[in-house]
Amino acid sequence: MNIKRFAIAIASLAAGVLVGCKVTYSLSGASIPANAKTVSIPYFPNNATLVSPTLSATLTDELQTRFTNQTKLELVPENGDLAFEGEITNYSVQPVAVTSNDVAAENRLTITVKVKFTNRIDPTFDFNKSFSAFQQYPSSSDLSSVEGALIPELVSQLVDDIFNAAVANW
Repeated sequence: MNIKRFAIAIASLAAGVLVGCKVTYSLSGASIPANAKTVSIPYFPNNATLVSPTLSATLTDELQTRFTNQTKLELVPENGDLAFEGEITNYSVQPVAVTSNDVAAENRLTITVKVKFTNRIDPTFDFNKSFSAFQQYPSSSDLSSVEGALIPELVSQLVDDIFNAAVANW
């Protein structure tokens, strides 16, 4: 076999391998199956003992926005190729830094979300787990005065964690 035929054979083999492989790339770092077309993310109810009135809507909207803006998936009401279900299970404040006078110097706001993720394309990526995020704030501040700033930060952390657990696969 001469060099020219050998080079053509190698090039043909390489082209065949590349055509047969299907890899999905995304600028967001997401690894989504090529045949996944839809995602369903229904409302996440707030079943925590302490309730912030806007938290459920904020979390649900942010998660939906992340998937519609950073993937090519279409948002559908139910039975998506990638499907989420969830609830807010904890919204609590606890003192974390205590002074020598046994007075809290800082408080910690914690939000926990339980998420069930179903990947109808590849069920090996399914999960059912909880995600938590927290932020500390001065105890001299009332929760109602800092919630407006803390909730978006915590929701952003939670959405990052949920998104990465579902589609980052690394």
